[in-house]
Amino acid sequence: QVQLVESGGGLVQPGGSLRLSCAASGIIFRIYPMAWYRQAPGKQRGLVADIASRGRTSYVDSVKGRFTISRDNAKNTVYLQMNSLRPEDTAVYYCHASLGQSAYWGQGTQVTVSS
Repeated sequence: QVQLVESGGGLVQPGGSLRLSCAASGIIFRIYPMAWYRQAPGKQRGLVADIASRGRTSYVDSVKGRFTISRDNAKNTVYLQMNSLRPEDTAVYYCHASLGQSAYWGQGTQVTVSS
């Protein structure tokens, strides 16, 4: 049984930081490309950042220079460090694992950026 469990969300003021974690089980984590998506109210879910199995990363333009995705294959965990948060970053953040025809989602964690 595959599980992706996100944690680390919460309420933060504009300009603040949060680190999201996603712990994976039931997959050979080290071979899976991993990604973070987000979905704001009334909007479609969209890609935020991804990291290849060997560590190459990419980001959506709106988070470049503020967010950092990383992975720890020994802990089967992917992270999203979010700095200089803005109100428009408010969304439910989802962890995603995809390889070939296999794709899995976490349950999501709420991030709210508000004063």
